[in-house]
Amino acid sequence: MIALIPLLLLVSACSGDLSTLAPAGPASRKVALLWWIMLGGACAIFMLIAVLLALVFFSPASLARVKTHHWLVGGGIGFPIPVLTALVAFSFMQGESLLPQSGSDPLRIYAVSRMWKWEFAYETPTGEVRISDVMHMPVGRDVIVEVTSDDVIHSFWVPRLGGKIDAIPGLSNKIALRADQTGTFGGICAEYCGTGHAGMSFRVVAHTESEFSKVIGGLGQR
Repeated sequence: MIALIPLLLLVSACSGDLSTLAPAGPASRKVALLWWIMLGGACAIFMLIAVLLALVFFSPASLARVKTHHWLVGGGIGFPIPVLTALVAFSFMQGESLLPQSGSDPLRIYAVSRMWKWEFAYETPTGEVRISDVMHMPVGRDVIVEVTSDDVIHSFWVPRLGGKIDAIPGLSNKIALRADQTGTFGGICAEYCGTGHAGMSFRVVAHTESEFSKVIGGLGQR
């Protein structure tokens, strides 16, 4: 347990505007849960190896009684295969639940990336409106972001709201997001795209439904 103290201290610093461990929506909570479960599985394997290593140094006679084929079957198959199978199965289930659901009626936002900025487009009764480097969305409502690129491959990622998805020229990829609280969340390009990659960030502002309508309506009047 003492060995886990430094790990817990490091994890306690995993917060902030771009932290996947400070989720603000259902998709990001599933990503964070998957991370914690993966960490738990890794810790279980680490602890087993640590115990065996300790026995090698402090009680070699107890290990000498274990036959070679028991090590191969138990250590090489019996323990890692079930653990890895469970982790892979859970990750697939979590990943499937993050896909856009066809039965809902979400808001659609169109995100176009280019070196080194983001442009977000909305359909309004008065026509399409666009805004650079800021994406507005309502709280408590499913949002489908359709992502593409005008030049090279970029990657759309809002860590506190969900996973990431590539922005590929000539292709429209979709990602489902939902914010459970109002506020401003950081977004970044998560795919190296040239010399300006480090500064290719954007903000996501989550409003109440009424405030969101006012903001988008105001953009349409400009």
